Amino acid sequence: MGRFKGLLGDRPYLLLHGALGTELEFRGQDVSGKLWSARYLIEQPELIQDIHEDYLRAGADIVTTSSYQASIPGFLDYGLSEEEARQMITTTVHLANQARERVWSDLLPKERARRIYPLISGDVGPYAAYLADGSEYTGDYGVIDKEHLKNFHRSRIKLLLEAGVDLLALETMPNLLEVEALVELLAEEFPQTEAYLSLTSQDGQHLTDGSAIEEVARLAETSPQILAIGINCSSPLLFNTLLEKIRKVSSKPLVTYPNSGEIYDGKTQTWHKGSASDSSLLENTQTWLALGAKVVGGCCRTRPADIACLKAGLEA
Repeated sequence: MGRFKGLLGDRPYLLLHGALGTELEFRGQDVSGKLWSARYLIEQPELIQDIHEDYLRAGADIVTTSSYQASIPGFLDYGLSEEEARQMITTTVHLANQARERVWSDLLPKERARRIYPLISGDVGPYAAYLADGSEYTGDYGVIDKEHLKNFHRSRIKLLLEAGVDLLALETMPNLLEVEALVELLAEEFPQTEAYLSLTSQDGQHLTDGSAIEEVARLAETSPQILAIGINCSSPLLFNTLLEKIRKVSSKPLVTYPNSGEIYDGKTQTWHKGSASDSSLLENTQTWLALGAKVVGGCCRTRPADIACLKAGLEA
């Protein structure tokens, strides 16, 4: 049994690292373009490590690598060689590990005693992130087959695992065929790997591509490697219904990390005001914990201060 599975059984919840790309924006950086936040792996990796450290100091139990938008094809399109592209994927793990070691070494002994030694999750973003055409919000990949999706994900997963991540975060998945490809790929080629799966929805009823959320949850339930399943990067207003649907067909711990409620336009790469939740991230998370959430946090447009407030509130 790996650490992630053990902690899911032992702890009331695990607190996630928060948003990276939008945090870079808040700090005055330009994340426009196809590489989005992954550009900073090439140009200013220290900025990424600083953000990791801030989330860890805020109380995150899991630090997520900066590999959401980082893929071999994406870096090749940018002009890197294949070896340079592979090194960038590995660098995401090194930055997360360096941040973990620095923050952990700065904690007082009594502070360490109250916390777990943080896990590092290898971020496996969707094929849509490579396309950078807004398909994270439609799930429409055009004509593509399962083998193509396996080939896309294989090299990044292999590099993340070889670099020493504790688990994989299969996150922001909008497409059923892609989830099928990942479940099969883990079983066939990475059978000892632990992961959680997090999906997106635009209507509170279906996966973003229109597939029934229950169908995806049933698929995840069959995988011994996917240890938790839930929703991320979606409006908090949609979560209750989605989680209830998942819970009807899956006994696995739930994952919840909503965006701020703002709406992202993938075509223009801009954020717009959406329908606000009447409840805070803390209040929503407390509701979701009662529904079976174990891996919790915030996604786009949430910040280290939000994670710190969430931790303080859950510990109160």
